[in-house]
Amino acid sequence: MKKAILATKVGMTQIFDENGILTPVTVLLAGPCAVTQIKTMDNDGYAAVQVAYMDKKEDRISKPLKGHFAKAGVSGKRFVRELKLEGEYKLGDEIKADIFAAGDKVDATAVSKGKGFQGAIHRHGLHRGPMTHGSKYHRHAGSNGACSDPSRVFKGKRMAGHMGSRTITVQNLEVVRVNADDNLILVKGSVPGSKKALVTLKETVKA
Repeated sequence: MKKAILATKVGMTQIFDENGILTPVTVLLAGPCAVTQIKTMDNDGYAAVQVAYMDKKEDRISKPLKGHFAKAGVSGKRFVRELKLEGEYKLGDEIKADIFAAGDKVDATAVSKGKGFQGAIHRHGLHRGPMTHGSKYHRHAGSNGACSDPSRVFKGKRMAGHMGSRTITVQNLEVVRVNADDNLILVKGSVPGSKKALVTLKETVKA
């Protein structure tokens, strides 16, 4: 990828363009991200750029990480991630929101909201059964399979269980506006995750 940045989700709002067209957007606080390590093919077997984002109190950082940040010449950070970026970077460089511009297409990756234990209708969108005429089948998942053959439940059967709280990527979102002074990126539509969730914005792979 050519461009990527770490951000946190501020929330959703709506903006109007010069023609008065309303656009729902997600506001992201993007960067600045500090480069803390350069991975190379010679030393690590692969090429990547390690970046850190969001300041963190020094007394809440482990000693190994303190030394790691000190070597890069940056203050303590909360999030550390590796990005396969193109271009020349060196320790201490900052990646800011202005790497993106209005009209760019991006992929947003984040951990979705956790829903806890949910039934099959909410979790998988299954249809419910009759609600009247003596029916005792309402919101059950239905048959799990035959009894004698195959005498088991197939893997992947849609049943009740834990919902949400998993990594999701929404592809090909449009950047509507970039406020470089406040490190804000406005992306059209919704982005996974709750407020203050960590979001990774990358240049889209499906242009």
